[in-house]
Amino acid sequence: MGNEHTIKSYDDELARLTAEIARMGELAASQLEAAIDVVERRDERAAQRVVDNDEAIDALEHETSHDVVRLLALRAPMARDLREVFAALRIAADIERIGDYAANVAKRSIPLSMAAPVAPARGLRRLSELATVAVRKVLDAYRTRDAQKAHEVWDEDVHLDEAYTGLFRELLTYMMEDPRSITACTHLLFMAKNIERIGDHATNIAENVWFAVTGEPLQMPRKKGDVTAEPVMPRLGNR
Repeated sequence: MGNEHTIKSYDDELARLTAEIARMGELAASQLEAAIDVVERRDERAAQRVVDNDEAIDALEHETSHDVVRLLALRAPMARDLREVFAALRIAADIERIGDYAANVAKRSIPLSMAAPVAPARGLRRLSELATVAVRKVLDAYRTRDAQKAHEVWDEDVHLDEAYTGLFRELLTYMMEDPRSITACTHLLFMAKNIERIGDHATNIAENVWFAVTGEPLQMPRKKGDVTAEPVMPRLGNR
């Protein structure tokens, strides 16, 4: 009877930890949606609120770390239980970084709102939609311990990379054609990179879910769609 109680108590604690991380992840995903909204509305005050809201995600990450340490100390988990506890710690850290990147997008939107609008800014929403879908999908994979769904997120990151590469090249071309847009486009380049990094953290979460469930690391090579490090020569046109 005592052993059954201990197992149930551990399961309850792990379920609470999972729910805590899922709530933290949803906050981060909502942060990104809010950040893109303030970019499009050019709303400085709302952007500052998004930046300030990042503290809630930081607090949850701290709370999660504390819970993981307590679980390790009191329950001494083994095998898959141990993998799940360590995965929770790593996933919480990735979500905290996702929140940071979303806040950075909102922060960049403040000086961007003071510059003249530029057409490529519309590409930021498509990029953020791909990232948000990836974050929510991988969180669902974590909640349900669905290794296959996690693998899908890991595999689909190439689409976000490709969208980022397309926007990167569009912004470079725009700057070369109209030097007056350089300041605004530079902010957009940083924002796009922040969103691309959110996708990378979603794939990190996917790898941890896969490992926690299967006990095997994801070692196969993943297709990369980010080729922004390669030389590109935008074609100049008349404007």
